Amino acid sequence: MSSESANLVARPCALPHTPLAEAAAGLDACVHCGFCLQACPTYVNLEDENDSPRGRLVLMRRLLDGDIAPTDPEVGAHFDRCLGCRACETACPSGVPYGELIEATRATLAPLRGLPLVARVILRVFRMHALLHSVLFAARLFRDTRIPAFLAPKLPRRLGFPLAMLASTRPTPITRSHSSRPSVSAVPSSSGSHSTASAVAASNGFRDTAIAVSSANGSRATAIAVAQLEGCVMHGLLRHVNEATRTAVEANGARCIDTKGQRCCGALHAHAGDMDGARALARANIAAFERSNPDVIVVNAAGCGAMLKQYGHLLHDDPAWAERASRVAAKTRDVSEWLASVGPKPGTATVPLRVTHDPPCHQMHAQRVVRQPLAVLEQIPGLELVPLEDADQCCGSAGIYNLVEPDTSDAVLAPKLQRIAETHAEVLATGNPGCLMQLGAGLHLAGSNVVVKHPVELLAASYNQSAATR
Repeated sequence: MSSESANLVARPCALPHTPLAEAAAGLDACVHCGFCLQACPTYVNLEDENDSPRGRLVLMRRLLDGDIAPTDPEVGAHFDRCLGCRACETACPSGVPYGELIEATRATLAPLRGLPLVARVILRVFRMHALLHSVLFAARLFRDTRIPAFLAPKLPRRLGFPLAMLASTRPTPITRSHSSRPSVSAVPSSSGSHSTASAVAASNGFRDTAIAVSSANGSRATAIAVAQLEGCVMHGLLRHVNEATRTAVEANGARCIDTKGQRCCGALHAHAGDMDGARALARANIAAFERSNPDVIVVNAAGCGAMLKQYGHLLHDDPAWAERASRVAAKTRDVSEWLASVGPKPGTATVPLRVTHDPPCHQMHAQRVVRQPLAVLEQIPGLELVPLEDADQCCGSAGIYNLVEPDTSDAVLAPKLQRIAETHAEVLATGNPGCLMQLGAGLHLAGSNVVVKHPVELLAASYNQSAATR
C-alpha cells in the first residue's frame, strides 16, 4: 500500500467513547472556508488561527486522531479562550454545529485536565440551590449599600470589575436624562432597518398557533398559561426584570402561573464541560415545569432560554427523560419571541429616551431570535431606537468567562463600549443577565451615564404611566 493510500485509511480514535467522539460527525461539515474567522471575537482580538473556530475544529480532529495530547496546556488554552458565543454558526455556510462541538470538547477534557478553581467553586455553588440563594441574598444586601459602586472604580481591575458587575444589577428608575429634549416619536413602521412587531410575526412565522392564539372576541393569548423561568441570577439580583416580564406578559392577555422547584438552568455547567451537572439541573427543571404544565415557558435570560431549548439534545440518550426534555424545549420561548408572536400590545405611556439595542449572543446566534426584541421596543411610544454598529459581536461576558479569562474578556468588551458611546444613547437595552452585568460594569468603570436595561423593562414602563415618567 502506498503512503498516499495509507493516509486514506481511517485512524483509530484516540478518545473513544467520549463526548467529543460522539459529536465528531459535526467536524466533517467544515470545509475550511474561513467565513467564521471575522465573526469570532477571540480571533479578531488575538489574531491566532488556533483561537478561531476553524482552528479549534482542526485541534478537535487532531485530538481524536491522537496527534496532540488532551492534557497539553497550550491546546487546552485555545479551547478555554472560546467565548461560546456561536457567532461562527451564524456565519457558517455549511451548518457546522460548533456550539455542540466546543461543549463536547470541554466535557471530554475537563476530567483529564480539571477546571480552574474559580470555575469549580462557582459551578458547585450553582448546583446547591439553598446555598446559591443564600449567596445571592447576601450579594443583594451588599449591593444595596452602594459600597460596590463606590469601590469599583478605585480598585484594581481584577477586584473592581466584579464589584461593578454587582453594582450594575441594582434597580434604577426609567428616567428622562435629557428632560429638555422633545419627545421623539416611535420608530416608524416604514423604517428600512426595523420592522414592526406584526411584520415580524407575519414575515418570519413566529406566530405559533399552538402557543399564541387569539380568542373569538379578538383578545390576545386569552387563557394562555405562561410560566416564567425565574433564573438564578435573575431571581437573586434582577428581580425587577422578572417583575417587568410578568407585567408585560399579563398586559398581553396571558395568565402567569407559578412553577415551584425551579433550579439553575445548567448553562454554566454545560459550557464548562460539566455535563453531569447540567443534566441533573435539567431534570429538576423538567420535573418542575411538568407539575405546573404551562402552555408556554417564557425566559428573559438569553443564555437560559438557549439552554432550555437544548434540553432535548442534552438528554437525548436518556430513555427516561428524552421525550420529557423535548416537550419542555418545545414550549420554551424567549420573552421577546413570545411577545412578538402575540403583538405585542403597544404601550400607552411615553418613554422619551434614546435607546440602542445590543442582542445577546445566545439570543441571536443560538436561538436565532433577532428581530423580535426590536419589534418589542418599537411598540413603546416616544422611544427613539438607534442602531448599534457591530451589534452582532460578543460583549465578552459568556457566563463566567469574564471571571476565568478576564484579559480576553476585557479585549472583547472594549470595542463594544466604543460603539455604544458612538450612538449617544441614554439607554442600552439587552436581554441577558450576563450581558447586563458585563456592559453595566464596563460603562460604570468608563464613567459613562448610559443605563443598561432589559427591553422588557422599557415595555413594562410604557404600560405603567408612573413608571414611565419617573
